[in-house]
Amino acid sequence: MTDFEQLHLSDSTAAALAALGWTADDPRVREAVPTAARGHNLAVVAPPGPAYGGPALAGLASRLAGGGGEGPALLLCPEVELEGWGGLMKALLKGTELRLEVARGTARVARRLKAGTLDVLVAAAETAASLAARGTLKGEALGAIVIAGPDRWTDSDVVVPLMQDFPRDRQRILLVSASDRAADLVERYARKALVLGLPPAGTVSAAVGPARTLAVAWDRRPAGIAGLLEVLDPQSLVVWTADRSQHGAIAAALPAGDPTIRVVTGDAPKAEVVVAFDLPDGERLGQLLQAGQVVLLVPPGAETYAARIAAPCRPLRLPGPGDAAADAAAGRRATVTRALEAGPPEGALLALAPLFERHDATAVAAALYDLWVGAGTKAAPPAAPAESPTTAKIFVGVGRSDGATPNDLVAILTKDVRVSREKIGRIELRDGYTLVELPAQDAERIASALNGTTIRRKRVVARVDRGPARPSTRAPRGAR
Repeated sequence: MTDFEQLHLSDSTAAALAALGWTADDPRVREAVPTAARGHNLAVVAPPGPAYGGPALAGLASRLAGGGGEGPALLLCPEVELEGWGGLMKALLKGTELRLEVARGTARVARRLKAGTLDVLVAAAETAASLAARGTLKGEALGAIVIAGPDRWTDSDVVVPLMQDFPRDRQRILLVSASDRAADLVERYARKALVLGLPPAGTVSAAVGPARTLAVAWDRRPAGIAGLLEVLDPQSLVVWTADRSQHGAIAAALPAGDPTIRVVTGDAPKAEVVVAFDLPDGERLGQLLQAGQVVLLVPPGAETYAARIAAPCRPLRLPGPGDAAADAAAGRRATVTRALEAGPPEGALLALAPLFERHDATAVAAALYDLWVGAGTKAAPPAAPAESPTTAKIFVGVGRSDGATPNDLVAILTKDVRVSREKIGRIELRDGYTLVELPAQDAERIASALNGTTIRRKRVVARVDRGPARPSTRAPRGAR
């Protein structure tokens, strides 16, 4: 670990970074680690996702473990990448006494922040904004902020109040994938930062070469590789990763002991198909294309980046339930075809002859098919359509004039009150208040939970509208 120690890394953090596959002679490590470890502002332009954040976060982790910082560190990321960034931070903090929390809600985080038992918090930007609006998470109390993928956030303005309260002299680390937006994002979030990975001024990035793409959720990438193996059935397969953090999950999803399948970090060997588990930069994509036919796994939010580095992109699709149904129908048609080719079933023709005289032969065949597929039982009459669940409207005392948006209501309902998105109906945003349609059986509980919460720095009143539970533009009683 001597080389890493020269970069101001502690032994435990150096070991964790090495376990992820990073080496001290990697230019990204040599530049990012000491800058972050010394507490300076840093901006890294790299492909989307957590895999490229290792060096910068290792420097931060080493500084925090050594007693640096004036408060807990906050890592903000897109919600769909929460588990990945949380897993990376957990790996880098292994062997330290730092206390980590990955925010999957607000209640537990709020309690730990109040108790002062938290050193590193990983949270979606919307969750952090909700905690800040309630006064639980205070920008002035933080020692460092890591802003991961703001170019992929649903709402880039959601953390503006939190950032306004964050002291200018404390560390900011920015991790961004959109090189054309990097300068603006650095100016907004991390002024006077050392910027790494930004193409030279005046250069125009061009697509490196062709690739096939598979759209897949971040946490479904290992399963996506298994699906590709079945669909493409290559003679040899290489799975390339930017770091080793997901090697265990990839190995668990693939067949064991198959010498034609390899998982690598670094240069990819020759293979019929090379799957880029993490999106590569342009230089790495060029090397992968020399190794074999490339398939890029493209999670949500990374589509623009993939189109920028690879052209043409040819999408792949894995079989779904519709394909299984089509295969089953084709199998039944083949069974009927074999029966017809074997010769006319004379007994069946005699039994059905009267039906052919009274009904169209196609209709008779369709009725017999239904009986066959239903295992000879009479088809049950169609069930009466279920009644729509009764709904109610909740009056929330914050509106357009307060700067509120429907996204604010959805965020606080899903994050703080833990209401499923599918239960949230129509949101009617008025100047001074908002009406939210929700299941009637849950309305009292939700209104009670919302009452007293803070939206856009305004403490709100929430109550159930006692009017008829049907779509209406009428304001709740007393709201006029």
